[in-house]
Parts: sequence; C-alpha cells; structure tokens
Amino acid sequence: MEPKTYTYDEAFEASLQYFKGDELAARVWVNKYALKDSYGNIYEKTPDDMHQRLASEIARIENKYANPLSVAQLRELLDHFRYVVPQGSPMSGIGNNYQVASLSNCFVIGMDGSADSYGGIIKVDEEQVQLMKRRGGVGHDLSHIRPKGTPVKNSALTSTGLVPFMERYSNSTREVAQDGRRGALMLSVSIKHPDSEAFIDAKMTEGKVTGANVSVKISDEFMRAAIAGEPFIQRYPIDAKNPKVTKSVDAKKIWQKIVHNAWKSAEPGVLFWDTIIRESIPDCYADLGFKTVSTNPCGEIPLCPYDSCRLLAMNLYSYVVNPFTKDAYFDFDLFHKHVMLAQRIMDDIIDLEMEKIDKILEKVASDPETGEVKQTEKHLWEKIRSKTLMGRRTGVGTTAEGDMLAALGLQYGTEKASEFSEFVHKSLALAAYRSSVEMAKERGAFEIYDAKREKDNPFINRLKEADPELYDDMVKYGRRNIACLTIAPTGTTSLMTQTTSGIEPVFMPVYRRRRKVNPNDPQVRVDFVDESGDAFEEYVVFHHKFLTWMRVNGYEVRDNYTPEEIDELVAKSPYYKATSNDVDWMQKVKMQGRVQKWVDHSISVTINLPADVTEELVGNLYVEAWRSGCKGCTVYRDGSRSGVLLATKKEEKKETAPVHLDPKRPTELEADVVRFQNNKEKWIAFIGLKDGNPYEIFTGLADDEDGILIPKNINKGKIIKAVAEDGSKRYDFQFINKRGYKTTIEGLSDKFNPEYWNYAKLISGVLRYGMPIDQVIKLVSGLELDSQSINTWKNGVERALKKYLPNGTKANGQRCPNCGQETLIYQEGCLICTSCGTSKCG
Repeated sequence: MEPKTYTYDEAFEASLQYFKGDELAARVWVNKYALKDSYGNIYEKTPDDMHQRLASEIARIENKYANPLSVAQLRELLDHFRYVVPQGSPMSGIGNNYQVASLSNCFVIGMDGSADSYGGIIKVDEEQVQLMKRRGGVGHDLSHIRPKGTPVKNSALTSTGLVPFMERYSNSTREVAQDGRRGALMLSVSIKHPDSEAFIDAKMTEGKVTGANVSVKISDEFMRAAIAGEPFIQRYPIDAKNPKVTKSVDAKKIWQKIVHNAWKSAEPGVLFWDTIIRESIPDCYADLGFKTVSTNPCGEIPLCPYDSCRLLAMNLYSYVVNPFTKDAYFDFDLFHKHVMLAQRIMDDIIDLEMEKIDKILEKVASDPETGEVKQTEKHLWEKIRSKTLMGRRTGVGTTAEGDMLAALGLQYGTEKASEFSEFVHKSLALAAYRSSVEMAKERGAFEIYDAKREKDNPFINRLKEADPELYDDMVKYGRRNIACLTIAPTGTTSLMTQTTSGIEPVFMPVYRRRRKVNPNDPQVRVDFVDESGDAFEEYVVFHHKFLTWMRVNGYEVRDNYTPEEIDELVAKSPYYKATSNDVDWMQKVKMQGRVQKWVDHSISVTINLPADVTEELVGNLYVEAWRSGCKGCTVYRDGSRSGVLLATKKEEKKETAPVHLDPKRPTELEADVVRFQNNKEKWIAFIGLKDGNPYEIFTGLADDEDGILIPKNINKGKIIKAVAEDGSKRYDFQFINKRGYKTTIEGLSDKFNPEYWNYAKLISGVLRYGMPIDQVIKLVSGLELDSQSINTWKNGVERALKKYLPNGTKANGQRCPNCGQETLIYQEGCLICTSCGTSKCG
C-alpha cells in the first residue's frame, strides 16, 4: 500500500490549526521537519504525525532493553513540543527511510600525525564535504598547520600559512547545499599559533572566508599576559616542548585586535580553551582518542576528532505550574522524572544513529564510483561509528529559560533569577547523570569508562559534592554516556515550542509586524508604503507567553494598542526590563558562568549589544566571561555585520560604484551551476561570473523534455558565447566530466522555454550594467507575472542570486517574521535576524 502524501497547502493548513493560527511555526514545521523524500513529497500532515513517527522508532529501540518505555509514554513526552523536543536532525531524520542522512547535529574532524601535510589538509576538506552532504555541521582546528614562511619539502619551499586553507574550507562549505540550507562550519586556531593574528583578521576583508564561523582558542596564560600588558610566546607546534618556531608578541595588542574585530563584525568568537579542557570529562580519556580539538559551528559541543552529538531540549516553561500568578512554582519532581527519561531517549537515539550510519555505509558500498573514490567517505563513517559507540555522547539541553523565569515572576538578569537558573541546571545535571548511571546498570557502561581517570575532574567532583550517593553508584556501576549535557541555540525549535530560545531572554514581548497588501483592496488598511511603492498593513504581534500573561491577568488581547499603551502593558509584566536589549550585559555573562558549572559540554549564547557600545565594553565582557568560568563568548553589536572592513580604500568605493563598467560580454565566463526545487519540479540555473560577481543568469527546468540535464556532481564550468555555421549566436555550457574530459552542451537558449530565455536576457542585462545584487533581486521579486510557470522561474532566479549577496547585506524594508524588527541580513544567501537569531533560507 502506497503511503499517503499531502500537498504543501494541505500540510500547512492542518499545521496552522495545530499551532492555533501561528503561521511562522506552521511553515517552519512543514518546511524543515515534516517527513519528506528527496523529491519533496510530504508524508506527514501535522506534528502529531511526526511525534507518532518519533515515538514508534524510539519505542522500537526501547524494546531491546529492560523496562522499555511504551509508544504512549513517549508520545506524552513529545506531544505539542511540551516537554521533550528532539532538535534538528533527530526530529527530521528519525524514521525517515526516504533519505540517507545522519541524525547527528554536530561533528568535529581532524587528523593526527600527517595533518600538516598537504594530503592531510585536503583529506580534511573532503571529509568536511562528505559530512555536510548528510546534514552535519562541522568543526575543525587549524593549529596543526605550519605558520607562514616555514620551510616545506615541496616546490613551494615555504608554507603559505593558515589563511589560504581557511578560504579553501570556507569555499567547500559554500558549495554544499543541505536540503535548502548551506553547510555550517567552525574553524578554530590556538592563540599560541604564530599565524593566529592573520586568522583573527581573515574575515575582515569583504568576501573572505564567508562560509565559516571562526573562533580563537584562548589560553589562561594569554589572558593573564593581555590583562597585565606582558609579552606572550607563540610557538609551533603549539604544544611542543621544543618548538620549531617561537615568536614573542604583544599580548595586549592582539587582544585589542580580537576585541576590535568582534566589535566591528561579531567575529572572531573566543573559546576559553584551558577552561574547556580542564572541565571536559571526555578529556580524561584523551589518550584513548577523546582529546577535544574544536567545537561545532555554534560552539555548544566541544568534540574530539570523529565524534558527533545529537541534541534534545527540555521545554522549561512547561514545568511552571500556575504560570504568571502569585502561586506559580517550578515542578522539580516532574522535571527530574522527565530529564531521566530524556537522557534515556538520547541514548536510544544513539542506537538509531548506528542504524543510519550503517545505511550510509551500505549506500556508499552500492554507489557506482570506484573503491578508490569511495574510500574516504567509507573510512570517515567507520571512524564516526566507532567513536560514537565508544563514548555514547549525548546532548540534553534546554529551551524557554526566559519564559520560565518570567512565568515565575523573576526578572531575567537579576541575582535572584540567575540563582534560580543555576539551581534548575544543577537539578538537570544530577538527573541526567543519575539516568546515565541507571542505564549503565541495565544496558552497560560506555566501553572505556574508568572512575580513576575521572577522579580529579572538576565537573565530576561537583556532582560528587552535590549527590554523594550518585557518585558512589557511578563508581560502582559506571555510566552509559561519556558526557551528557549542552545548551544549544534553539532557533526554529523555539518557534514550535512558542517560547524564548535556549538560555536567552525574550527579544521583545510585543512588536509590530508588517504584512504586504494590495492597496486597491477595499478591505485592507495601508499603514506603510516602502520606497518601491509596495503597501503594507501593520499589526501588533505578542510574544506567545506574554499573551498568556495578559490573559491570566485579565488584560484584553487586541491588535490596536498604541505604542504608549504597549509600553504601559510591558511595564506591568514580568518581561519588563528583561528583554535582550534591557538585560544587564555583565549580569548575563555572570549568569552564563554560573549555569556553565552544571553543563558538561558548553553553552551557545550571544550577548546582544546596541550599536553605540564601546570596544572597551566588549573587552570587559570577554574578560568577565573568562573570569566567570564561561567556556566561550560571542557578542553581536547592532549593525556590526554590515560594517565589515574592506581591504583598501579603493575597494571601499566598489560598494557604491557599478561592478561592471563595461557591459561588453567576454567570449568565455566562469560559471556556477545552482540546482533547486520548486514543489516537485527540479530546476537548474547557470550563473555567468565576471570578477566573481553574477554577470548573467539562465535558468529553467532541469529534467523534462524541454529542460537540460547535466551530472549532479557538476557545479562549475564555463558559459561560452559561440557563433553557429549559419551566423546565429548561441550560449554553450562547457564543463569537465569526472574522467577529466571537456564536455559541451550546445545552445542553452534552445534548451529552455523561450519565455524563460527572454526574461533571463532582461535580468542579465541589468546585471551586466552593474546593478547591485540586492536591487536586482528586488527588481525580480517585483515583477508582476500572470504565468504560474514564469512566477516559478522568478522564484528560482531570486533564490540563485541571493547566494551572491555579500554577507551582512541588509534586507531593507523587511522585518523579521519572529521578532518584527528590521534587523534581517543575508548570510550565505540565507536571511538571518541579527536580533533574535531566526533564519530563513531559500
């Protein structure tokens, strides 16, 4: 019997009812988490279907062990995202037999020994791509690469240093698409490395290393030298007793550069590496392969090479009984019970991941490529499988911290609220570790568990002090998981829980949103007209839990409050002075440090700052984060992404000057191939590039009788302007096939629908005369076309061109669908809200 499928509209309408009219939550679920095959067919109508899928699969694993949880018990935990919320890859991938993908959210890779050789560097590049195509975010460290100018045994004579390889890894990330979103990469380097200053500056040139987040691994020694204004010795290899290269640097000057760049562009982030290693339980087994070397792209999971982690969040708001009343309290008994079960579910997901990895390996084995071509991918997944089973690492975290505190009448950022948050996370840690010990009794400990190795670990000793009985049982029975906890960013997850995200406060409890309207419709109200003449209706949007507060306390819910009335409402609520813009930044850092004591991995958190803060303040926040015991810190100053420095003053002018002063087309153009899907149709775009910028674009159906089909692995080539024997002109696409031979597809103009071709010539014309990409996209989106197929073409052109927007480009006139602020920027072709973290790709 064929499984039932649903149209996008059917799934959206049903999900809209499920989320009680919340359009954003409904679209996020349908677009990202509803069960789909690689052709875009949708097999689930609402999150109820998804939760049944998840519960059935987890129960299947539970039945392998003693005292199994039932499907009904699991459904109760998952229902309506109320208590336990698997994140990202587990939510979309568990029970999905239509796509071959990993359930892991995070990976770290890296090589010992040969890592500094060119072959080792290229191997890491290949492994990174293989993981990203399976939906994984990847991190790796560059501290093993020789500094610039170091002798090498090849024709180059000396090393080029870190930066060219940063660009290589970044470009690889940009080339890999993951179900409509780009790959995610973290590059790190030790401050001890002689090229670390070049690493710190690498992203300050426009267009450089745009496919990666970058963080510097800061040592305690460096921090003390920077604060005291003393010199610091860099060395290579960084941990060698007798380094080949040493270099004395001004620690304070480098520290000021880190601070300045973070103030200017929000990068690099800082990782307090000695704190990470000192606190890391897996590093008690460093000699057995668990030496932490880098973090995942958002920084919440420090990992050893070839380990991975799957994530799950506890919805803290749901444990508040009688929220927003004087009788409100946190149900610690229920919380303890559910955390115990959540840790168990996380362990089950490891078994499900093993099945996924086995399917990946089967897929690799059946692929038509030669064994030589497939060797890297096969060996990579074998290493990940081995490391995952050896440690059984999990990532139980939380979301809705801000709403939990508000529901209890506590103001985020105050001493009382921070004290309560610390106690909640302490309770979570004790319950998760108790669950891991109980599972060790039933299922066995992770295979290399050794209590003696862990006896001096600060985190383990905090558990021992808080619960001596737990520690004694752990020594006696072992533990199922090498490490258990994290606090990840929960952007799209929090849209479905309809709560604040992760450990963050509410962005805004009430805001205004704009909806584009037809000004000729007599039923609409026009409140705003943008510079292009588009009309918008403005309406008030309430944060979900602020709405709950209003209803509980007898305030009328309506959308015509004046700004003054809204301010009065907020002032009466527990969200007053507790938004991301109001919270005392130093107190937020201190709170992070207190919570970090009870999180064995790390915490992903961003300190949002107004545009007018000083560099000195950013530096003080970083220093306080180090002193407070944070493992990392990231700041975002309002508008800083769009303020990235350019390499020279001459390049500064390029921002406003036309890119192409001469519209005469060269005979040959380098070209990118971009594939995308509109509903069930496969489309392809050819983008001719001049000086690295889009110069022309042709797009149409990829695989029907009127379309064009080229091998899936081809993403680059040339567009050649040719003259046929009869004198007519045409555009050919030429590429190098996998055997290394040139292949030419003649006459792109003949392959596509003539109507697509005519519009393509129009768009190519404005590109050639240097219209900025954001304005070209605006022009395309404003085309009023009656033909449905042309509208589909139009959407494809927009999607293709967005990939070439400089990172940090503001989406003028658009508001974030989550927080309502005009703080949207393009990052890797994806719309990102710099205020609340919401992202939308496509």
